[in-house]
Amino acid sequence: MRSTVHGLKLSALLAICQDIEQAIDLESALESVLRIMSEELAMQRATVTLYDPDTGQLSISASYGLTAEEKRRGVYRLNEGVTGRIFRTGEPYYVPDIDKEPLFLDKTGSRRVKRGMISFVGVPIILNGEPIGVLNVDRLFDDEVAFEEDIDFLKVVATLIGQFISLNEKIMEREAVLKRENTSLKYQVAKNSKGPYIVGQSAPMVEVQRQMEKVSPTKATVLLLGESGVGKTLIAQIIHELSERKGHPFIKVNCASIPENLLESELFGHEKGAFTGAASARPGRFEEADSGTIFLDEIGELPMALQAKLLRVLQDKELERLGSNRTKVVDVRILAATNRDLGDLVEHGDFRLDLYYRLNVFPLRVPALRERKDDITGLLNHFLRKMAEDYKRTIHFTPSALDALISYDWPGNVREMQNLIERLVIMSDSDTVGLEFLQSYLTPAQGAGEAEIADRREAQPRFSSLKEFERNEILAALERNGWLQYRAAEALGLTARQMGYRVKKHGLESLIAEGRAKLRRIKEEQR
Repeated sequence: MRSTVHGLKLSALLAICQDIEQAIDLESALESVLRIMSEELAMQRATVTLYDPDTGQLSISASYGLTAEEKRRGVYRLNEGVTGRIFRTGEPYYVPDIDKEPLFLDKTGSRRVKRGMISFVGVPIILNGEPIGVLNVDRLFDDEVAFEEDIDFLKVVATLIGQFISLNEKIMEREAVLKRENTSLKYQVAKNSKGPYIVGQSAPMVEVQRQMEKVSPTKATVLLLGESGVGKTLIAQIIHELSERKGHPFIKVNCASIPENLLESELFGHEKGAFTGAASARPGRFEEADSGTIFLDEIGELPMALQAKLLRVLQDKELERLGSNRTKVVDVRILAATNRDLGDLVEHGDFRLDLYYRLNVFPLRVPALRERKDDITGLLNHFLRKMAEDYKRTIHFTPSALDALISYDWPGNVREMQNLIERLVIMSDSDTVGLEFLQSYLTPAQGAGEAEIADRREAQPRFSSLKEFERNEILAALERNGWLQYRAAEALGLTARQMGYRVKKHGLESLIAEGRAKLRRIKEEQR
């Protein structure tokens, strides 16, 4: 009998070693080990239970002879049952009859229907002198064989499992390093081949690039935060280009620029006859982005009615076209951006809390240009080169003009700088732009004297913050357009909804009412 048992051990161990050597991932390797123990020996069921540092509990990682539901129930506290005892003490444990063992909990429920007595053996999985899990099996050999034979054999198997887990962790770590290196290399290639890249080496932008390179290879939803004009769309495009979805669609949607009554159809599509004018079926932007990435800009403007549908796409990757009850499945990575405080919108009931949590998986804040003054010179040179290519003309700045640009607060951020350089290239008669010519194009300094611009450190712009600047611009547009919001919105290039939000944001309702009342009085006096 002893020679037979010895032969069974050698045969099982050889098969286990061969399978582990060929296994690609941890779970398949562990399940293969348990399958071999069942086929080569007399084992009915077994589990490999590993410690999860995130939960502080032990949970079944691989099993044989258990259903998926039974496996799911196999979660143990460190002081719970036989499994917890083996892990805590680092010593094997033998149960001759599970019905007579108070520590045996049968949490999986896999032994409730049984015939005859069931014996149970468990040994710790040790790595670097510390337990990392537990290997539990029903008895391997016949009752004629001492249980010590089971324990000796399982110790060897547990050692092999521990070594494979260690090897698997090292491979995973190496893969993660290679992914990061590959992402960084892709980014450098993009910079050298005129692909999308960030201009700037200031500390805030280096941190943005670091976070961007870490999240790009993953499937995580990214929420880009920052003021208007800081470059959120560019960063979204770079994240797509650095991901495995490169080569698949990158679809951009501005949630604020599409009228509310058309936004649902635009995002989710519609069937023929779904509404007046729907002469044919049309896929939505999510369907167009299948296998790729969709970028939802100004997500804070999304109406509450559509937030539930977006949540469903985020959670289940499912949607239904307008006018259809047929569910479509899409494989889309979602990137979103906003210059609003979504937490504040949630508190005021204007944004769903569950959607906020789903979007806020990886928030990435893009700093305003005034927060990264070190990048201004580099950005100016970048846009000067770009305009030289587009307009076949090169301009330069005098030292005083350059000082003014560096000291300027840039309320419109990078977008304002790009537009400014383009206007200067078009409007300047000379290839050298001086301070006098420049000052009329710097919005916050309109009407300021030359000395004020030259010494910006002592005299700040009239509108020192973006909020103040925006408020004054809206008031000026309203005054020019007879205090009518829709006309002011058209003049500023805003939708009626955007204008309404900004009026409410800056508390301008009473000023608008006063302005209209004043106009009425003037008209009455003129009569």
